[in-house]
Amino acid sequence: MTQLAWEKPENVPVEASPQGIQWKYVIGLIVLFVGIGYLILQGTASGARYFISVDELLKGDYIGKTVRISGAVIGESIRYDPQNLIIDFTIANIPSETNDLARTLHEAVRDPKATRLAVHVRDQVKPDLLQNEAQAILTGKLGEDGIFYATEVLLKCPSRYHEIAPNQSIADPSIGK
Repeated sequence: MTQLAWEKPENVPVEASPQGIQWKYVIGLIVLFVGIGYLILQGTASGARYFISVDELLKGDYIGKTVRISGAVIGESIRYDPQNLIIDFTIANIPSETNDLARTLHEAVRDPKATRLAVHVRDQVKPDLLQNEAQAILTGKLGEDGIFYATEVLLKCPSRYHEIAPNQSIADPSIGK
């Protein structure tokens, strides 16, 4: 039988490693960092706004696209069918930027010139906070019929969240009235 053994040849020249920059790695890293930077910028730009206003929805090309909008609930428009779990109501446009949300919601509901939008929600129980002058943040699609078909309803009632002024005490009985 033959024996197999591996031995390193003694006089084989070893190639010297290049002392210069390996450009293929540098270019690969640059492409990688540019791609990551692009993805971060795109994610930041698209997520910069939590919702759009009713005016922006109706002026843009959003029919059939899933969007998140915000508006002031008009109390007398609320209709609820408890057997079929259908909620219909109308929201009024509120500006995107406001310093006093409670006042802005109140003025939007009272303003007959404010843009209004009918909202239809299926398969949801009527939330307790669905009331006049509540801020509604809705996710859904604008139908070709001009009705917003919401799949998610978030409500914020500013009358429940009064800010305490620095000179008022928590024990002050006038707070929250």
